[in-house]
Amino acid sequence: MKVLFLEYPPCSTCQKAKKWLDSHNVSYESRHIKEKNPTAGELKLWHQKSGLPLKKFFNTSGLLYKNMNLKEKLPSLSEEEQYDLLAEDGMLVKRPLIVAKDFVLVGFKEPEWADKLG
Repeated sequence: MKVLFLEYPPCSTCQKAKKWLDSHNVSYESRHIKEKNPTAGELKLWHQKSGLPLKKFFNTSGLLYKNMNLKEKLPSLSEEEQYDLLAEDGMLVKRPLIVAKDFVLVGFKEPEWADKLG
């Protein structure tokens, strides 16, 4: 199984996740989330496949999220507006992201990754 691994290379969590993938011999295609932002269409598909609330796709600890005051703004935005917002800048998207045929993993949670990819 080959998965899509969306990362921001300078991010320490992404670096840990990449090491985990390599040490567990998981085949992946790497994609720089800032240079090649996910599209609104991709995000919508991944969100549906993940089964997670859309808010989980936002990098809530990022500076951009905080500077844009999204904690207050998100509840009043429609899902479509949220997809469009996420697609504007890859730094708003929680990372790393794993996109497989049957599932999507958001953030690096080792037990969850081991269960799905191990």
